[in-house]
Amino acid sequence: MLTILFDGIAYGMLLFVLACGLAVTLGLMNFINLAHGAFAMVGGYVTVLAMQRLNVPFLLCLPLAFIVSAVMGAILERTLYKRVYGQSHLNQVLFSIGLTFMAMAMVDYFMGSQQQLLHLPEWLSGRSVIGGVGIGHYRLFVIAICVVLVIALQLILSKTRFGSRLRAAVDDPRAASGLGININLVFLSTFAFGSGLAGLGGALGADLLGMDPTFPVKYMIYFLIVVAVGGTSSLTGPLVASLLLGVADVAGKYYIPTVGAFIIYCVMIIMLMWRPQGLFSRVGGKS
Repeated sequence: MLTILFDGIAYGMLLFVLACGLAVTLGLMNFINLAHGAFAMVGGYVTVLAMQRLNVPFLLCLPLAFIVSAVMGAILERTLYKRVYGQSHLNQVLFSIGLTFMAMAMVDYFMGSQQQLLHLPEWLSGRSVIGGVGIGHYRLFVIAICVVLVIALQLILSKTRFGSRLRAAVDDPRAASGLGININLVFLSTFAFGSGLAGLGGALGADLLGMDPTFPVKYMIYFLIVVAVGGTSSLTGPLVASLLLGVADVAGKYYIPTVGAFIIYCVMIIMLMWRPQGLFSRVGGKS
């Protein structure tokens, strides 16, 4: 049971890294970006190609995946995404889902439809037993990376000047602009950072989740479940939701393999019936 709990926490932490960028863009920028999984796919493929063809060490591939995804997000934000800010959510959904299918088709054309294999370093492979608990080395590494990211993101959004400017730009763009805040630069930086986080999540998840052209669609529902259950008014909600859903998914597939894949949806329904506005959103407030 403790081993399953550990694996579930690792899976939940990975879901958080993959989904927190969507929580930021949706909650702070009020933009529904269903192409978020495509940026995660970019990070995963950058890692696979860098390791397989350029022999880049795995630890260097993680910042590389973040940077490439962030740069691509910044370019698309300035050229395409900014044109649909302020439009209806339906337009945003149709636009971003169209980008997702375009990205999937391009990857399938250039890389093929087969699942990519990622060969981890020896020190990240294997499993150790500590106190009767089977601890996978790579899962422990993922948890450590995610804990650092959670602390860093919380500090950036709540303690830095950039976080204050971002909240001001979202709450009242006209007043923020009058105070000298560059709204375009704030939104560009936020979108690029969220895309980079998605790329980092894709790099970390390439081994655990698998990487193929269907990745954005396959895991899109998981990103949306995390954001819907956790709410978007803070990062605490998506973090707790990711952990709950990760543990429920792993435990369900282990104990009830015939219906285990549906456990995560049952948990989602129960949580939304209890807190339809999200776990850590105020009743009546923005979720």
